[in-house]
Amino acid sequence: MIRLTLTSEERAAVRAPRRDGTLAPAERDRVEMVLLSADGWSPPRIARHLAYNAATVRRVLIGFRETGVARLRRRPPGPPPDTARRERVEAALDRLLDRDRTWTSAQLAGALAEEGIALSPRQTRRYLRGMDVRWRRTVRTLKHKQDPAKVERAKRVLGSLKKRPPRAASASSTSTSAASAPVSR
Repeated sequence: MIRLTLTSEERAAVRAPRRDGTLAPAERDRVEMVLLSADGWSPPRIARHLAYNAATVRRVLIGFRETGVARLRRRPPGPPPDTARRERVEAALDRLLDRDRTWTSAQLAGALAEEGIALSPRQTRRYLRGMDVRWRRTVRTLKHKQDPAKVERAKRVLGSLKKRPPRAASASSTSTSAASAPVSR
């Protein structure tokens, strides 16, 4: 059976976060588990009282024994962030973006691969968003490759091929009307 005994200093340290507004309900329950165990409650009784599984209560109490008050807070899932890698990637992206050219995320990922940083285009976009870099899709045009003289000639040719506006209606005396009676032969 797991029972905790707390000194007055430890009990004060455990009670301190009880009224903390940032404490999540599950964290508040962990504080209660520790305090109830220190008051002599068994893990199954604590589990029934707080509507948890007894194994969960035991895990919290054992974790508290090993690491102390820090164990009562929820840790973010997954490994801690690799800040050294993030700084390396962001520095490389800054160097690449300072060049006078237009990049796609796939091109940036390829340029990073040449520097020994393996990222997918999607992950590259996530880093750019984290760096608060704004971008927009490039315009798909061939305007920059066109010869102005050839463009002018093509406009003149196309202008000469356009349909002419219809001529003004003639004033002929014969007109067909849908309301006229058919002529018999």
